[in-house]
Amino acid sequence: MPSQNYALFRNAILAEQQVTCVYEGRRRELCPHIIGTNRHGEEVVLAWQFAGESSGKLPQWRYLRLANVSKGRTRDGRWHEGGSHRTTQTCVTDIDLDINVHVRKLR
Repeated sequence: MPSQNYALFRNAILAEQQVTCVYEGRRRELCPHIIGTNRHGEEVVLAWQFAGESSGKLPQWRYLRLANVSKGRTRDGRWHEGGSHRTTQTCVTDIDLDINVHVRKLR
Protein backbone atom coordinates (compact mmCIF):
# COMPACT_ATOMS: atom_id res chain seq x y z
CA MET A 1 0.00 0.00 0.00
CA PRO A 2 1.45 3.41 -0.97
CA SER A 3 2.46 5.83 1.77
CA GLN A 4 0.59 9.01 2.61
CA ASN A 5 3.32 11.05 0.90
CA TYR A 6 3.03 8.90 -2.21
CA ALA A 7 -0.73 9.49 -2.39
CA LEU A 8 -0.25 13.25 -1.87
CA PHE A 9 2.31 13.59 -4.69
CA ARG A 10 0.40 11.25 -7.03
CA ASN A 11 -2.82 13.22 -6.57
CA ALA A 12 -0.90 16.46 -7.12
CA ILE A 13 0.33 15.18 -10.48
CA LEU A 14 -3.18 14.19 -11.53
CA ALA A 15 -4.56 17.61 -10.55
CA GLU A 16 -1.46 19.56 -11.69
CA GLN A 17 -1.14 21.07 -8.22
CA GLN A 18 1.95 22.41 -6.54
CA VAL A 19 3.37 20.69 -3.46
CA THR A 20 5.03 22.42 -0.53
CA CYS A 21 7.06 20.28 1.86
CA VAL A 22 10.22 19.96 3.90
CA TYR A 23 12.96 17.77 2.45
CA GLU A 24 16.48 17.45 3.85
CA GLY A 25 15.69 20.24 6.31
CA ARG A 26 14.71 22.72 3.60
CA ARG A 27 11.30 24.11 2.65
CA ARG A 28 10.55 23.24 -0.97
CA GLU A 29 7.95 24.44 -3.49
CA LEU A 30 7.58 21.87 -6.25
CA CYS A 31 5.60 20.65 -9.21
CA PRO A 32 5.86 16.85 -9.29
CA HIS A 33 6.15 15.27 -12.74
CA ILE A 34 7.04 11.58 -12.37
CA ILE A 35 6.31 9.22 -9.48
CA GLY A 36 7.13 5.59 -8.83
CA THR A 37 9.95 3.60 -7.24
CA ASN A 38 13.71 3.52 -7.66
CA ARG A 39 15.84 0.42 -8.20
CA HIS A 40 15.81 -0.23 -4.42
CA GLY A 41 12.00 -0.21 -4.28
CA GLU A 42 11.81 3.15 -2.50
CA GLU A 43 8.97 5.53 -3.34
CA VAL A 44 10.42 8.48 -5.27
CA VAL A 45 9.32 11.50 -7.27
CA LEU A 46 10.97 13.68 -9.88
CA ALA A 47 9.80 17.26 -9.41
CA TRP A 48 10.60 20.73 -10.66
CA GLN A 49 11.55 22.90 -7.67
CA PHE A 50 10.71 26.48 -8.57
CA ALA A 51 10.95 28.17 -5.15
CA GLY A 52 11.80 27.64 -1.52
CA GLU A 53 15.17 26.72 -0.06
CA SER A 54 17.95 24.91 -1.87
CA SER A 55 21.65 24.18 -1.61
CA GLY A 56 21.96 25.22 -5.26
CA LYS A 57 20.43 27.49 -7.85
CA LEU A 58 16.69 27.52 -8.44
CA PRO A 59 14.72 26.51 -10.36
CA GLN A 60 15.96 22.96 -10.94
CA TRP A 61 14.91 19.32 -11.10
CA ARG A 62 14.76 17.47 -7.78
CA TYR A 63 14.70 13.75 -7.06
CA LEU A 64 13.03 13.10 -3.70
CA ARG A 65 12.77 9.92 -1.66
CA LEU A 66 9.24 10.22 -0.31
CA ALA A 67 10.15 8.60 3.03
CA ASN A 68 12.22 11.74 3.72
CA VAL A 69 9.41 14.23 2.98
CA SER A 70 7.55 15.93 5.84
CA LYS A 71 4.82 18.55 6.13
CA GLY A 72 3.64 17.92 2.57
CA ARG A 73 0.65 19.89 1.30
CA THR A 74 -0.86 20.56 -2.09
CA ARG A 75 -1.97 23.96 -3.32
CA ASP A 76 -3.32 25.52 -6.46
CA GLY A 77 -0.99 27.72 -8.46
CA ARG A 78 0.75 28.09 -11.78
CA TRP A 79 2.21 24.81 -13.06
CA HIS A 80 5.99 24.94 -13.46
CA GLU A 81 8.16 22.63 -15.53
CA GLY A 82 11.78 22.51 -16.51
CA GLY A 83 13.34 22.92 -19.89
CA SER A 84 13.99 20.12 -22.29
CA HIS A 85 16.02 17.11 -21.23
CA ARG A 86 19.10 16.01 -23.13
CA THR A 87 18.93 12.58 -21.50
CA THR A 88 16.14 10.35 -20.24
CA GLN A 89 15.68 10.40 -16.49
CA THR A 90 16.87 7.23 -14.73
CA CYS A 91 16.08 7.94 -11.07
CA VAL A 92 12.50 6.63 -11.22
CA THR A 93 12.99 3.12 -12.57
CA ASP A 94 9.43 1.81 -12.12
CA ILE A 95 7.19 4.68 -13.27
CA ASP A 96 3.65 4.69 -11.92
CA LEU A 97 2.62 8.08 -13.27
CA ASP A 98 4.27 10.57 -15.64
CA ILE A 99 2.39 13.83 -16.18
CA ASN A 100 3.41 14.00 -19.84
CA VAL A 101 2.33 10.44 -20.62
CA HIS A 102 -0.58 9.67 -18.30
CA VAL A 103 -2.19 13.05 -17.61
CA ARG A 104 -1.64 15.47 -20.46
CA LYS A 105 -2.18 12.89 -23.22
CA LEU A 106 -5.65 12.21 -21.82
CA ARG A 107 -6.74 15.78 -22.55
